[in-house]
Amino acid sequence: MEDIDIIIDSIKEQMTATIVHLEKELLKIRAGRANPNMLSGVRVDYYGSQTPIAQVANINTPDARTLSVQPWEKALIPEIEKAILNSNLGLNPQNNGEQIMINIPPLTEERRLGLVKSARHEGEEAKISIRAARKDANDEIKKLDGLPEDITKGAEKSVQDVTDEFVRKVDRIVEKKEVDIMTV
Repeated sequence: MEDIDIIIDSIKEQMTATIVHLEKELLKIRAGRANPNMLSGVRVDYYGSQTPIAQVANINTPDARTLSVQPWEKALIPEIEKAILNSNLGLNPQNNGEQIMINIPPLTEERRLGLVKSARHEGEEAKISIRAARKDANDEIKKLDGLPEDITKGAEKSVQDVTDEFVRKVDRIVEKKEVDIMTV
């Protein structure tokens, strides 16, 4: 029975990690308001190495529609500007010599629907990962020698219950993000 508890704990850890990853990915999908996480995937050429923008600049949101990027070194302003333009985020940075200001354009209905589709895709990826963890756990349970069939079935039901719980969590997280995206 101890082996089964270890397997159940293991899949809970894997599925929790999946939820954390999903939440990070959904933060990158903008919902019409400025958010410093929008730039989390941007990498800047910092003395020859690709460095996350947050490690070379301070990113703030002075208001709901503006991002301000204040580099640690003024010499980095052109590199940061280039990195933001090349990131395919559809953002247009404006350099005032001291910092970079980015106005976040309001989302069109078409763009909102595209972002909802991206959020749902991330949710599906999370569900696939959760189902893979379920399969691995069930395989581990079947490998345990000498388990009576009723205990094996009970363990598999426990694994399925955990899976269902995490799938519902994914659905709630994605649903919340969809509402966020569609709110004008």
